[in-house]
Amino acid sequence: MLQGEQLTLTYQDGESTLDAVHDVSVAIEEHQFIGILGPSGSGKSSLLYLLSGLRRPTQGEIYLDGRAYSKMPERERVALRRSEFGFVFQQHFLINYLTALENVMVAAPVQDRPHAEQARALLADLGMGDKLHRFPYELSGGERQRVAIARAMIHRPRVIFADEPTGLLDRRTGLQVMALLRGYREQGSLIAVTHNPEILGEADLVITLRGGQVANVKDRLARVAQANAGGPMSDVADGYIGPSVPDVLIGPHPGAA
Repeated sequence: MLQGEQLTLTYQDGESTLDAVHDVSVAIEEHQFIGILGPSGSGKSSLLYLLSGLRRPTQGEIYLDGRAYSKMPERERVALRRSEFGFVFQQHFLINYLTALENVMVAAPVQDRPHAEQARALLADLGMGDKLHRFPYELSGGERQRVAIARAMIHRPRVIFADEPTGLLDRRTGLQVMALLRGYREQGSLIAVTHNPEILGEADLVITLRGGQVANVKDRLARVAQANAGGPMSDVADGYIGPSVPDVLIGPHPGAA
């Protein structure tokens, strides 16, 4: 479905250059939960921005259903992000003068009664049914993030991109928010960026970045399958990066941190 091939994102820093992402390839299938893990400055958010089309790679290509982002005009890429993707950021980016319900409706493809009912149902499912008409400043941090999640889901995107969605939340609220996001796998895929491995415990694949490059991959499904078969863990299941990893490749040269 979604593929990034040999992606590099380079920034100019005075007279020198800095690779935020260096020669990274990744493939995301339908209904997968992919975690991108790493410390601050590792390139994890930059990789998410590349995959979602928010930034253009310096080198490499991203494909959705075999169509290259670079071949799409800007208007089409914007339309793609609005129709196919949903976004949840560390900062909720709610509009303060709109209610919770109105904030969700901002992302609805059509401003009509059926979508308003859908927005109400989403908020109710997220435990916000009694706060539809509250403004963001009347909500807690966890409640605001729930509204942001409903906004990301209202148009039923194929992929939700979540960039540090629990970064400003306490542990209990953060785990609740991740449980809500994980539930979206029945409808689409989830790509979550974080520095906290605890919230990626149920991810199908966890990619760890360091210095803009893939340092480790853990494939939960491979581990479960091998454990059920009673066989030894493979390189992928153990998190070793080698030739047996088909959908995450590492370039030969170290990138800048």
